[in-house]
Amino acid sequence: MSNIEIGLDTFGDRTLGPDGTLQSHAQVIRNLVEQAALADQVGLAFFGVGEHHRDDFAVSAPEIVLAAIASRTRQIHLGSAVTVLSSDDPIRVFQRFSTLDAVSSGRAEVILGRGSFTESFPLFGFDLARYEELFEDKLELFAKVRAGGPVTWSGSTRPPLSDQQVFPPIERGLLRTWIGVGGSPESVVRAARHGFDLMLAIIGGDPARFAPFVELYRHSLAELGQPPGAVGVHAPGHVAATDAQAREELWPHFLANRAKIGAERGWPPPTRAQFEREAGPHGALFVGSPVTVASKIAATARTLSLARFDLKYSNGPMPHEQMMRSIELIGTEVVPRVRDLLAADVRARA
Repeated sequence: MSNIEIGLDTFGDRTLGPDGTLQSHAQVIRNLVEQAALADQVGLAFFGVGEHHRDDFAVSAPEIVLAAIASRTRQIHLGSAVTVLSSDDPIRVFQRFSTLDAVSSGRAEVILGRGSFTESFPLFGFDLARYEELFEDKLELFAKVRAGGPVTWSGSTRPPLSDQQVFPPIERGLLRTWIGVGGSPESVVRAARHGFDLMLAIIGGDPARFAPFVELYRHSLAELGQPPGAVGVHAPGHVAATDAQAREELWPHFLANRAKIGAERGWPPPTRAQFEREAGPHGALFVGSPVTVASKIAATARTLSLARFDLKYSNGPMPHEQMMRSIELIGTEVVPRVRDLLAADVRARA
């Protein structure tokens, strides 16, 4: 755990430009590539790009953005956050990521999920009433393709395959695959059944409440005869020089983002008191100075035995410049502090 990987996630939120208006989708995508290049320069382990099909997010084809990032980076691993497998074709998903793996010299990963946003279902002609069936069936096919070799498969969501080869293959080993889980025990067991890693999406409440999911995952892997798997966390946050500065920079954009989504789903807008609770020691917002955020990440890593922590650094319309400063602080100050804290735990136990 002292060797925890720390990465970043973004949904490509449309951000405010210097004139205070929302930037174009195209400019947000160009800025996102610059953010990833900086993440690589400061030594972060992973950069994840989400998939959405709506006006407030710029990225609908994350693999293309990730390929552009691959040409600007050398070490950082690249993946989705998440790929909505239910409304996609599992073979094409594998092919896009195996191609990304080739152009990045083995740095591709994929995080598969059902998706908390559902615009992709009507857009691509899928029935939301088959939400669970689509994911289960397509995940079975994806697992077959990922394993390599000729694929024989039959299911309920597409025609069967018989001894079909899928190209290009992964050059070395297997494509690292995670299942994104927001609160479903069934998804935890599903990840274990396929031997995939587990990515917990924690966007509200105390991260410690996910400890039973980690226990369920470990138990299920053992029961199913699978090798040990990695557990990661995806959670929102922002880093600035001081706690006060970080909270004041984040709050208006957090409010705008949550209020918009809440209005669509029938939730009331968040209050400042709720924001402050989430920003506290037992909330899901990792916001503050490098010392504060590092301490909170280390505490979460201890509680959940994490191998990976990905901070969702994009927060609604937060400007590009603020995100760039946050990325720099995460790489240069937060990561070393987290590793020092966890290494001290190891020494104390020795």
